[in-house]
Amino acid sequence: MTGDDRPRLRRSEVPEYMLRKHGIPVAQSTLNKLASIGGGPEMQYAGRIPLYTPEALDAWAESRLSKPVTSTAGRAAA
Repeated sequence: MTGDDRPRLRRSEVPEYMLRKHGIPVAQSTLNKLASIGGGPEMQYAGRIPLYTPEALDAWAESRLSKPVTSTAGRAAA
């Protein structure tokens, strides 16, 4: 069963999902920090275990990506 087939993923499974599905590397330690300070993907708790839906991870990935550009100068404008 892949992350795409499961309704929720544990935090330890998120880095592999993000890299495989979106090509975005994210460390579990980054997710831990963002869960404390904010700015990470939306999560739910089952007891004390944070869980992430693929839909929330997909939305977070899209929010982290810039618009397509054709040059490095275009990056600053985007």
